[in-house]
Amino acid sequence: MPGPLDGIRVLDLSRFIAGPFCAQMLGDMGADVIKVERPSGEDARHHAPFYKGESVYTMVFNRNKRGVTLSTRHPRAQRLLEGLVKSSDVLVENFRPGTLEAMGFGYERLRELNPRLVITSISGFGQTGPLAERALFDAIAQATSGLMSMTGAAGNPTLTGTYVADYIAGLHGVIGTLLALQHRERTGEGQVVDVGSLDALFSCLGTAPSAQAMLGEIPTRTASSRDVLTGPANVFAARDGHIYLHAGTNPLFPRLCEVMGRPELAADERFRDVPSRMANIDAIEAEVSAWLAERTVEEAGEELTRVGIPWGRVATIEEVVASPQIAAREMLVEVEHPTLGPLTVPGIPVKLSDSPGTVRKAPPLVGEDTDEVYRELLGLDDAELARLREDGAI
Repeated sequence: MPGPLDGIRVLDLSRFIAGPFCAQMLGDMGADVIKVERPSGEDARHHAPFYKGESVYTMVFNRNKRGVTLSTRHPRAQRLLEGLVKSSDVLVENFRPGTLEAMGFGYERLRELNPRLVITSISGFGQTGPLAERALFDAIAQATSGLMSMTGAAGNPTLTGTYVADYIAGLHGVIGTLLALQHRERTGEGQVVDVGSLDALFSCLGTAPSAQAMLGEIPTRTASSRDVLTGPANVFAARDGHIYLHAGTNPLFPRLCEVMGRPELAADERFRDVPSRMANIDAIEAEVSAWLAERTVEEAGEELTRVGIPWGRVATIEEVVASPQIAAREMLVEVEHPTLGPLTVPGIPVKLSDSPGTVRKAPPLVGEDTDEVYRELLGLDDAELARLREDGAI
């Protein structure tokens, strides 16, 4: 069954995570994604870990793409890039602002080549502002957004366990692209989607920016898993592992008291509402800790589930990879690679009932589909392809 973006062609000029992740999600939903790399391949192909000599990093962000090579600054290659732009609906790039202009493909030139083109630009600080031209990696976004100041122990700003800024920027890139395609449906015109990683991550800081601006509050690092707004909501030790439970709201807390066999705690003045519990959080967490210390995670979980209290085992990556829930949701899937055999890659998190996304193609080898794409889209023959390779254009 064709995906919802069947018939949309995406030209992916991006590298590393945010841009490739954005283009991959569009490919998962049926778009024909053409990944352009220099003849030696993008830098990310040299990033660990490696599986049979190939970068897993590259595998995770580049499925459902056709791979071509192009030396973007070579004069003959620029004509090829012009042809690809003319035949595409979307261009995804995550260069520093000004790089496309230096290549001879600034926004005005792109619009001249293809007025219907949606140009999705994912950069560190966005296309405007005093920091726009600075380079940025995920950790810099975590630092400059304020997230790092809220994470870790006192005195030790800490990175999160994954590249949250890159993933969130990629997701915003997808959202912006879909909105721009909808606008094009109405007007026939493309436009620029400007996503900055700093903006994307800043939008996820919850109440902290507004509370600071309006109330002067400054979040502090506590190196704690404790929820900052309600309680009890924290990680607790059970007999065989750790469990996170959230019973901090006023409707949930009496249910927890019932499960613990301590219904009187719900009427205790120290715990009667959210502000009271937060003022006495150590005391109520001590009660929860004592109850859980006598139970396994699953025993406690069964009782919590019975009364509708959210909870979860604090799982290792090994445990979550083996999770029946992950399997049921097809969040790990196999795809056949042309030289490596079956690969296990992340599944598609967005589930559509009538036009679901699919994992159809393994991440391409460097230039794997160069001849096919240039023949199909640009009408090149074998002799011309050979000349271009000899010249170093592809």
